[in-house]
Amino acid sequence: MSTPAAPYRKLTRDQMAARVARDIPEGAYVNLGIGLPTLVANHLPKGLEVFLHSENGLLGMGPAPAPGEEDYDLINAGKQPVTLLPGGAFFHHADSFAMMRGGHLDICVLGAFQVSAKGDLANWHTGAPDAIPAVGGAMDLAIGAKRVYVMMEHLTKKGESKIVERCSYPLTGVGCVNRIFTDLAVIDVTPQGLKVIETVPGLSFGELQQLSGVPLIDATAKAAA
Repeated sequence: MSTPAAPYRKLTRDQMAARVARDIPEGAYVNLGIGLPTLVANHLPKGLEVFLHSENGLLGMGPAPAPGEEDYDLINAGKQPVTLLPGGAFFHHADSFAMMRGGHLDICVLGAFQVSAKGDLANWHTGAPDAIPAVGGAMDLAIGAKRVYVMMEHLTKKGESKIVERCSYPLTGVGCVNRIFTDLAVIDVTPQGLKVIETVPGLSFGELQQLSGVPLIDATAKAAA
């Protein structure tokens, strides 16, 4: 009798952030979007020179401050208290957006409500009455950064896939997403389709395919080689 496979466990939010941090290279200029992506700052290895940008006019952010050491005059775009590393800088909001729109950011990490099979991004509006009324800087980041990483849970609270054939929510950017990090897998958006390069331990490709809203390509063996 064969031994049943161990059940898989979804990544926690901090585990997701640590996985994204692994794909940020030395010397990169990176914007971390509001919400879940801000956790990435806490998982960048010490000694790795990465320049974290915030659209409200900061460059050189560090990890979140220790409890009791928050300075609410030093905040990110999501109004969370942050730290500033030696050499960090403050500048005008217009200069910050010029960085975003001018292609000066290597990577942005954004949350999402939906990502389509072609890399379209919907992350600012669900149509709910209490939804944020404007797109903010997300559109500038989605189009201006050289690479766009999306960090999100794979399924909605109703168990529906956030990776879809076509976004039903208003778009933030068209064909802009390069890589998707979820609590179940890491998926690249390619001209051939969505390539799964990692899954959480215990989760088979077939199981991931059943949970996902679109056809996937199994590239896990190639990625591990």
